[in-house]
Amino acid sequence: MHIHILGICGTFMGGLAALAREAGHRVTGCDAGVYPPMSDQLQALGIDLIEGFGAGQMTLKPDMYVIGNVVSRARLADGSPKFPLMEAILEAGAPYTSGPQWLSKHVLQGQHVLAVAGTHGKTTTTSMLTWVLAQAGLEPGFLVGGVPLNFGVSARLGGGQYFVIEADEYDTAFFDKRSKFVHYRPRTAILNNLEFDHADIFDDLAAIERQFHHLVRTVPGSGRVVVNGLEESLTRVLGQGCWSEVRTFGSAVSDFVAEGEPSHFKVLQAGKPVADVQWAIGGVHNQLNALATMAAAEHVGVSPAVAAKALATFENVKRRMEVRGTVNHITIYDDFAHHPTAIRTTVNGLRRQVGHARILAIFEPRSNTMKLGTMKTQLPWSLEEADLAFCHAGGLGWDAAAALEPMGTKAQVGENIDEVIAQVMAQVRPGDQLLCMSNGGFGGIHDKLLQALQAA
Repeated sequence: MHIHILGICGTFMGGLAALAREAGHRVTGCDAGVYPPMSDQLQALGIDLIEGFGAGQMTLKPDMYVIGNVVSRARLADGSPKFPLMEAILEAGAPYTSGPQWLSKHVLQGQHVLAVAGTHGKTTTTSMLTWVLAQAGLEPGFLVGGVPLNFGVSARLGGGQYFVIEADEYDTAFFDKRSKFVHYRPRTAILNNLEFDHADIFDDLAAIERQFHHLVRTVPGSGRVVVNGLEESLTRVLGQGCWSEVRTFGSAVSDFVAEGEPSHFKVLQAGKPVADVQWAIGGVHNQLNALATMAAAEHVGVSPAVAAKALATFENVKRRMEVRGTVNHITIYDDFAHHPTAIRTTVNGLRRQVGHARILAIFEPRSNTMKLGTMKTQLPWSLEEADLAFCHAGGLGWDAAAALEPMGTKAQVGENIDEVIAQVMAQVRPGDQLLCMSNGGFGGIHDKLLQALQAA
């Protein structure tokens, strides 16, 4: 089968492309504004990429067009379609489907699916769970919205009956406004946490809780739902009905509890010690991710002790506190954090790691939710543990300087990347930790900062 993927460089669609290629299908695709790590992965796989969404791609005549949720029926200022290829597909009556639908039919059918859902930590927890199952010899397939460093690729078919997938609550496609995860039909589901996000799709938290309950409805009676016991929102989700075994983690009365620091802790199950985790990953949020991983892995026969041994060699995910370089004792990190809570937990994780060293938080509000300004008032709270904050505010429809005003002189705003770099360079000194946070390429700021530091 020849499939042509519209929006192929998104983390999900890029992983789908890798799976389709591994399964023997011919894969081509198109996208705009391409950036690593997906572009690098697709290039390495030999998948042909076309820049843009021109209607001329109809000459490829694939067996199926797979439509990413970046595609819409939007029109430009001059009235022309933003995605001419999609309009041509519709006019021609050509076959098309969504990414999650294609995946469900061609990859997940007949597999024991372990789905990881939540506002935060999906990519990291999916990677952890996959590594644990792999180290236990289960040869899992996986699709992760990033690149796990232990595997070097974001997706693989695997050789067994298990498939681990990052279960996103974002909508499926312009023609299917249900969350992606309703297509996956897991037997094991992790509900990691649940906050308001995706303000361009959901009106309020209750609307997202409804979608999470749709996911719970798809888990069979013999399945397991692993739930963060600290989240009231998830308590409300289960209160709408649950027909599967439930295992909780995180709270003092949960089934799985951690005792000790995030870098070295004991795991209690039903109050009894069952594992000891000592690893190179920091942050309370990752400690919770580990508990969720253990509870899910146990459902497919992997003991907490075996899981803990695997976690000791877990290397995290590309763009999750990834060190991009060090110059004159100044370290530059790249992290995907973009939601205020994710920013706060990321800064907190680095603070625990570096002690009293200065943290310079460099970020851009790039997600659709942040661009809308829905959570701008939470930014000072999210940056509390940073010593200085630098915001790239280019293209925003709201006043970033006003939002960060409670931080006083600790915060600066730049309208472009060069201005932000100049602001950082005027403040940086040896020993500083430069934490760059964005869910995009951030204009290559990491390499530009390294070059500026070397030049200085």
